[in-house]
Amino acid sequence: MSYTESQIEGRNAVIEALRAGKSIDKIYILDGCQDGPVMTIKREARKSDCLIKYVAKERLDQLSQTGKHQGVIAVAAAYEYAELEDILDAAQKSGRPPFLFLLDGIEDPHNLGAIIRTAYQSGAHGVIIPKNRAVGLTATVARTSAGALNYLPVAKVTNLSQTIESLKERGIWFACADMQGEVMYRANLTGPIGLVIGSEGEGVSRLVKEKCDFRVSIPMEGKLDSLNASVAAGVLAYEIVRQRMQQ
Repeated sequence: MSYTESQIEGRNAVIEALRAGKSIDKIYILDGCQDGPVMTIKREARKSDCLIKYVAKERLDQLSQTGKHQGVIAVAAAYEYAELEDILDAAQKSGRPPFLFLLDGIEDPHNLGAIIRTAYQSGAHGVIIPKNRAVGLTATVARTSAGALNYLPVAKVTNLSQTIESLKERGIWFACADMQGEVMYRANLTGPIGLVIGSEGEGVSRLVKEKCDFRVSIPMEGKLDSLNASVAAGVLAYEIVRQRMQQ
């Protein structure tokens, strides 16, 4: 299947796309622009919780494919996002305890696509990503997932910490990948669980880490600081699978 994310340029075109409910990952707006159509775009973007980035004219000119951006460029997702409830419904219908991936700050589309593929293959019910400081469902992500996006729901949320709090109330425990955590073989990773993976270099942010119930680490013999984010996600996911199969 061919995936493409579309770029929408011009004020009226962006307003129409937002009002039609098109999945927009982000909107670039000329910094300082406050006229009527731009205010309408901001209002419609807030309704759909869409990320807005204010940039200089030079940046818009660089991004523009038509040369007629009118100070506004929207980037639409290559794939539709799911709602959080879709993921929970999938877990309920499966008859198995919920198994979720929460990704904090993954900016490399190849990593996100690989993690989505691993999540699907390991039996997870869905993936949750944040709106800010993270890659969305671009065409590269869709291609790297090797078809997994056709089967696995991916939800985008404004605040990961609040989402974790909400899911805790529904009986889900959260394990955070952390170099200083308990070795994964000693942790109890059975039952309803959310696996939290951070970005390479930064790891899981402090606020998100504090919301997690426990931290788990992967034993490593080498001298490097960490594994690639998608590799770490795969190792931890299959430890969860192993423990579930032994129950």
